[in-house]
Amino acid sequence: MRLITDRQKEVLAFISTFTEENSYPPTVREISEHFGISLRAVQDHIAALQKKGYLSLCQKRSRSIRVLVDGRDKEVKPFVSKVPLLGTVAAGKPLLSEENLDGYVNLTEPFVRPGRNYFALRVRGSSMINAGILEGDLAVVEQASAAVDGQIVVAVIDDAITLKRYYKEATRVRLQPENPAFQAIYCQDVRIVGILSNIVRTY
Repeated sequence: MRLITDRQKEVLAFISTFTEENSYPPTVREISEHFGISLRAVQDHIAALQKKGYLSLCQKRSRSIRVLVDGRDKEVKPFVSKVPLLGTVAAGKPLLSEENLDGYVNLTEPFVRPGRNYFALRVRGSSMINAGILEGDLAVVEQASAAVDGQIVVAVIDDAITLKRYYKEATRVRLQPENPAFQAIYCQDVRIVGILSNIVRTY
């Protein structure tokens, strides 16, 4: 694609915006009036944009300018995900069922990434304080059913959820807190529901 001049960019941007807003393209006269330039100058700009592959035009029809390449600098919108916020887990209910939700939070990259599923929960207590996770933090958790040693996971034990570091031992699982004032949880029947992805903290 050949480069265009600043004025040609302005003309192309006006044609693109006008077409979007009105569902039809502007006439040569409307472009001329918008920029305060002669009809001949507008025709020269359109001819140059045609030659460079940005526009097509049918000479025999009015309002026949068609944008082939939109040269406007479009703002890149960040990815936003509506993440379910977990409350108290109700016995026997699926984790993300209505009974367990406290609403939703909108999160953007890098806290969430396209193509992955997340939920969030408010951290309660100080059992993970040495991992930099404080009471009141919002834990952003990627849904997962398995983990590797050392990962911080959200596990469901007896219909209660806990955020701990995961270790698989010979005959059991150890859920290790990051605070020496708390005891490790040892269990065989544990359900991993997610792996900690990010912490969001507000002051």
